[in-house]
Amino acid sequence: MSNLTDKIIWITGASSGIGEALTYEFANQNAKVILSARRKEELERVKANCPVSVQNNIFILPLDLAHTAMLQNITAQAIRLFGHIDILVNNGGVGQRSLILETSLEVDKQIMEVNFFGTITLTKSLLPHFIQRQQGHYVTVTSLTGKFGTPFRSAYAASKHALHGFFDALRAEHWKDNIKVTMICPGFIQTNLSVKALTGERTQNDKTLTHYKKKSAEWCARKIVVAIERQQEEVYIGGKEVFAVYLKRFFPTVFSKIIRKVPVR
Repeated sequence: MSNLTDKIIWITGASSGIGEALTYEFANQNAKVILSARRKEELERVKANCPVSVQNNIFILPLDLAHTAMLQNITAQAIRLFGHIDILVNNGGVGQRSLILETSLEVDKQIMEVNFFGTITLTKSLLPHFIQRQQGHYVTVTSLTGKFGTPFRSAYAASKHALHGFFDALRAEHWKDNIKVTMICPGFIQTNLSVKALTGERTQNDKTLTHYKKKSAEWCARKIVVAIERQQEEVYIGGKEVFAVYLKRFFPTVFSKIIRKVPVR
């Protein structure tokens, strides 16, 4: 039996990509799942793709991370669905593909509003519940760009760096409440994040130009489930791009010279 069996897991960004793949993994392990994203019809599709035998344990709760004023009330609704929540998977977010010089400040703000402020608002809304229960697990999907910045991803990288700072602090403050934090840092994964990334003027990219072979979302989801079960603090998931984390850490000058020439767009 999986140690996720009967766990109540709330996942944002569940309508596609890594979030959708995670939903299927959780369902296959008999977890009870709350699916959140903006598009209700896509959440219905994901639920319908799960085994019929577990669909009664899957609830749909639409939300928009950009509407932070609504998240406290939505958190209360999520808790009422099963009576409590064991794990929150912060997976929702928006991507970026634009040069700094070409990116309006409004786009920078929009990315921070969704990726950072939306995520921490939901996290803080759930925190008293975790403290009261003296247990809980935050799983936050950031990115390898949360460990280093790259061209075309300035605001995106900044938002992911900010999440690492916030959740490192949360882990340190609430270890005594038995609250766990797992930071997930994917590399190149096959999702719509690149396709639907924002450009410099709030328009969607609608194409991906990345030259690297990408791992599947299903492969990534399996790695994430293992990290959750082991309650790991931080994991890097991807191909050879993962080594950039260590290159940046131990050979920052070499990394700086390499990253400026890498076709990461």
